[in-house]
Amino acid sequence: MASTIAFGLLAGLGGGCGSSGGGGTSSMSAASTSASSLAPIHGKYSPSIDPANFVATVDNRFWPLKPGTGFHYQGLRGKTPQTDDELVTRQAKRILGVRCTVVRDTVSERGRPIERTFDWYAQDRQGNVWYMGEDSFELQHGRFVKASDSWKAGVDGAKPGIIMPGNPQPGDSYRQEYYPPGQALDQAHVLGYSATVKVPYGTFERSLVTREFSPLEPQTEKKYYVAGVGEIEERVVKGHHEQFQLVSVTH
Repeated sequence: MASTIAFGLLAGLGGGCGSSGGGGTSSMSAASTSASSLAPIHGKYSPSIDPANFVATVDNRFWPLKPGTGFHYQGLRGKTPQTDDELVTRQAKRILGVRCTVVRDTVSERGRPIERTFDWYAQDRQGNVWYMGEDSFELQHGRFVKASDSWKAGVDGAKPGIIMPGNPQPGDSYRQEYYPPGQALDQAHVLGYSATVKVPYGTFERSLVTREFSPLEPQTEKKYYVAGVGEIEERVVKGHHEQFQLVSVTH
């Protein structure tokens, strides 16, 4: 699965998706660049990845990733308080010929790390942020061991998905990850925009709201994103109780 909390960087409200870095020209037409068409949830799934159509930085307004930035969340999983600390590292990983930004995600209970994930993201020239895989580790008997839901696009049938569209529109549906059989089949649906969302980090108007789910799991999540900030809250609305909110940002 994707990291517990997805996030962005304070980069100025309303900015568009950039096109810095990368090389070559796009082979995609404007009519075929929506998330629903690039990562469809129905039918055979065969996303086309052209390394020349990707840029060097991830600056999607709802999902910008600036190296060195940390995002800190607090919440509950069930009745257990947890923290989630995410760092945009300065490392890069090449997957399917595409340079990916590496994000380290650490979940802790009572100050003790219990989960650690390295997520890999890349942005195309249309501003879509692709999720290219993850290395996930869980604490077992005092040491971290690799989790079964780790995956890498291009290996064992795993395929990349879109974690955030370049121009999300209400009604858009898209795959976020695809790792059969029975490992990772996360999908998302754009619900629209909310009025006001208040979290410890601040109060925000007009946040983007998505519904995220998987046919492999019973729960459904709602996530809230703010342009120029990224994800500020996620909550499980069907299934077990879980809610996390953005508390602070460090540089």
